[in-house]
Amino acid sequence: MKRFIVFLSVVFLSAFDGYAQEIIQRKFEKMGSSFELTLVHDDPNEAERLIEESIAEIDRIEQLISSWDKDSQTSQINKMAGIKPQSISKELYDLIERANTIARLTDGAFDISYASVDNLWSFTGEEIHPPSPSLVEASVNKIGFEKIKVNAKQQSIFLPKKGMKIGFGAIGKGYAADRVKALLQTQGVKAGIVNASGDMSAWGTQPDGSAWQIALVNPMNKNKVFSWFSLHNTAVVTSGDYERYLLMEGKRYGHIINPKTGYPSQGVVSCTVFAPKAELADALATALFVMGEEAGIDLVNQLPNVDALMITDDGEIITSQNITVDETN
Repeated sequence: MKRFIVFLSVVFLSAFDGYAQEIIQRKFEKMGSSFELTLVHDDPNEAERLIEESIAEIDRIEQLISSWDKDSQTSQINKMAGIKPQSISKELYDLIERANTIARLTDGAFDISYASVDNLWSFTGEEIHPPSPSLVEASVNKIGFEKIKVNAKQQSIFLPKKGMKIGFGAIGKGYAADRVKALLQTQGVKAGIVNASGDMSAWGTQPDGSAWQIALVNPMNKNKVFSWFSLHNTAVVTSGDYERYLLMEGKRYGHIINPKTGYPSQGVVSCTVFAPKAELADALATALFVMGEEAGIDLVNQLPNVDALMITDDGEIITSQNITVDETN
């Protein structure tokens, strides 16, 4: 579950580059999640056209990376697992290569091949009986980004084990947010926010020149704002267990699976990452959740232009070296 609330200035109309600029917004459902596009534009009709073009781009990306669409290239890769390599588009090939780079960076805490354990767990907030250890172990044996065979010359991907699967649930919406932002910028949109169910990418400023403001939801009370942050041409993503979780043997577990164990991660209830790209922030937010606060923050402190804020299950706030938290509540 990724959850952010965007608070826009109450000033929705002002002078901007000599023209009357407005904030135009549209909410819609895509990729099984809630999206919101916010554009600063002087022509509402043109802004609506650009929003429609953005929605079409999200549809195109979903058809590329969806694990639910049996005709998608991703589904074809999974279908051919243990059988033969699958030739794919350069766009998807490059996304997989970047995902594997992040997997190496995080020592496998982020891994698109985690999908083989997806169907073992049901994060509905209800008490469940844990799957048998042997079943979990069998699924984990199919996980491992290093097992994914990539062939740059053939532009193909091969999953060598039958039942092995890849999925883009921890990077796909971030990628979509980046693509839509790039599309809008090439069309001359000077400011806006793409909010892909909490995977947010912002650029420019509000019409009055002030920065976009976001508010983090308090993970201990999702009806309260935890802290405010300004966005300056950056992306931000939060991973948390506010709604998608399960109860097992009387204990609460969030929905993020540790690829190395096959079991839900523990110890962290919320992780927020700021990065130049939503794709990177998306993947790192999941990885840090798995790595835990000490290893996760240590990694972030070594990455340029990346910051993070983590909250442990006992309420402790851990931040990277460049973040200052101004708690509002």
